[in-house]
Amino acid sequence: MDQKTALKLVKPHLTNKRYIHTVGVMNTAVNLAHRYEVNTNKAKMAAIFHDYAKYRSVEEMREIIQKNGWDERFIQFNNELLHAPAGSYLVEKEIGIKDSEILSAIFWHTTGKANMDPLEKVIFLADYIEPNRNFPGVKEVREQAEVDLDRAVLMALHNTVLFLMSKEEPVFPETLHAYNDLVLEISKQNKKG
Repeated sequence: MDQKTALKLVKPHLTNKRYIHTVGVMNTAVNLAHRYEVNTNKAKMAAIFHDYAKYRSVEEMREIIQKNGWDERFIQFNNELLHAPAGSYLVEKEIGIKDSEILSAIFWHTTGKANMDPLEKVIFLADYIEPNRNFPGVKEVREQAEVDLDRAVLMALHNTVLFLMSKEEPVFPETLHAYNDLVLEISKQNKKG
């Protein structure tokens, strides 16, 4: 599927503001994919469809998660987490994308997880740093993304965990696993280097 077709398919499912965000994520993901030798077409498709389910009803998204036997904690935590796994399912069923790497990048783009592959990292990070985002710490993560994918993802995870803790909101367990995994991976790299 080409970019124009994909954008045309996703647009009716998004608000205008969310569509602008999606285009920003797409452009950022393509740039990161080029920089870090990730398949740019997969990065483009995952970015375009990452928020496909964002405006579906909470009930529909919960039902999808339960029907597929996915981690019930998605339902127990913030409703903001639901659109990622639900979107992965709906993109496959309604759009016809079957590529497991693209679907996984959509599934984990909000929470992250341990052992993220490069495409998952690119989509997670592109969603965090796209040009329309403006919040404390994003500029530093953007700068880090220019030189080190893992460290940039780690910074984004760190900021997310601290933000949630500052609001006394629960942190999804896979987000903590993603953070710990990258800390250990970077530590290993530093010992080798």
